[in-house]
Amino acid sequence: MAICGQSTKPSSSGSSLRSVPSEERAAHEHRGRCILVAEDDADDVFLLRRAWRKAGLLHRLMDVADGIMAVGFLSGRPPFDDRAQYPFPELLLLDLNLPKMNGFDVLAWLKERPDMNSLPVVVLSSSSMEADQELAMRMGAREFLTKPGDVNELIALLRGLHERWLVDDRAVTQSLSVAQEQARVESMV
Repeated sequence: MAICGQSTKPSSSGSSLRSVPSEERAAHEHRGRCILVAEDDADDVFLLRRAWRKAGLLHRLMDVADGIMAVGFLSGRPPFDDRAQYPFPELLLLDLNLPKMNGFDVLAWLKERPDMNSLPVVVLSSSSMEADQELAMRMGAREFLTKPGDVNELIALLRGLHERWLVDDRAVTQSLSVAQEQARVESMV
């Protein structure tokens, strides 16, 4: 079973996975789909995870720190060859300004892989340049969104992504409503 809420960024100890608290791991193990986040800024990943929880979304977030790791994860190359631990994602949130291999290069790689053309890729970037948006969409991104600076705006953005790309039946929608209500109650405590 996949460990959720984990990062595939190398830690200072040399391990390829970020330490995940056991209660977070247990809370996420039986939850929804896998979402891959390709983002090199640890602060952005932290805010994204926080907003994800506050939005009451139940899907697993896994993150990689550069474009080469994103391609390795998607292709199932070591150390990502165990699909039980690193399941193929159902959504890719892709930053453009990644080290080693930028987001445009990841999009070009995906475009050459017809077996992956069903993977929705949403560019989530700090760039608001129209040229970047046009190029990303031509290269296969399904959406191009500018990272909001406010956590409440990020929560709304993530809920919108969930509705557009991850909800496919009433049961998922109902479980999301329950989770959102739980998150709302927890935030009041």
